[in-house]
Amino acid sequence: MNDRDVASNEEADEIRRFWGGLGLPGLIDVHTHFMPERVLHKVWDYFDTNGPLLGGLGWPITYRKEEAERTALLRGFGVRAFTAMLYPHKPGMARWLNAWAADFAHRTPDCLHTATLHPEPDVETYVREAVEAGARVFKAHVQVGAYDPADERLQPAWGLLAEAGVPVVIHCGSGPAPGKHTGPEPIARVLARHPRLRLIVAHMGMPEYEEFLDLAERYDQVRLDTTMAFTDFTEGFMPFPRRALPRLAALGDRILLGSDFPSIPYAYLHQLHALERLDLGPEWLRAVCHDNARSLFDV
Repeated sequence: MNDRDVASNEEADEIRRFWGGLGLPGLIDVHTHFMPERVLHKVWDYFDTNGPLLGGLGWPITYRKEEAERTALLRGFGVRAFTAMLYPHKPGMARWLNAWAADFAHRTPDCLHTATLHPEPDVETYVREAVEAGARVFKAHVQVGAYDPADERLQPAWGLLAEAGVPVVIHCGSGPAPGKHTGPEPIARVLARHPRLRLIVAHMGMPEYEEFLDLAERYDQVRLDTTMAFTDFTEGFMPFPRRALPRLAALGDRILLGSDFPSIPYAYLHQLHALERLDLGPEWLRAVCHDNARSLFDV
């Protein structure tokens, strides 16, 4: 056994102690990335090149491993269910990505069947096809896709997903770098038309944390995931306001564990410790790390 294997085993042991100490059967992570290898490598190339610009800290990829190794790591951590967050950066990609994700879910039973979308003429058709094929969660990336989530072409798809009750993890906050259509205002327009849409705001909506908490308080189907929030890395340039902690505690039934695995610049365990040191109590941690996602996805 080499040093890397020893380190992985030690981290897995620590993670298992974390959730075991909470009396949980494991973790459910709603924000992990699996995608075609060439696409994932392009994402990693982006972080390698632009990491120093994102918070000025650099962005080393901690789990730069082959697909089988990454799934084995998550299972070793005790992650009972995870996702394959993938997203197009231009029209014409989503249907192909959805086909890949359906195959990945078929051969990876503990992955929640994930799909994606982009504003384009056939978006309602392929979203319907994905839902009928068993997609359990969608990923939307406003920043990378460079589109307005309130685009008229997306309205039938949002309505379909709201009616089907399929959650959408959406990167719509302006962190780590703003886009033309990021921020709470475009999402507020979507929710005004589709108040039953189960949106999971990625990264707690950073850095517009409080504005997205506003939306969660206004719409009872809006949730937020913890991806990268509260960690030393993010607190260094987009800190969560301490005054908002009581609101975070009050929304404990709608906060979900997300990690951004494998493309994170620190160990997976650190995200868990970052949640623990918020000092919101074991009941809040149990809900966030497992029970809320269990209920939402019927795991």
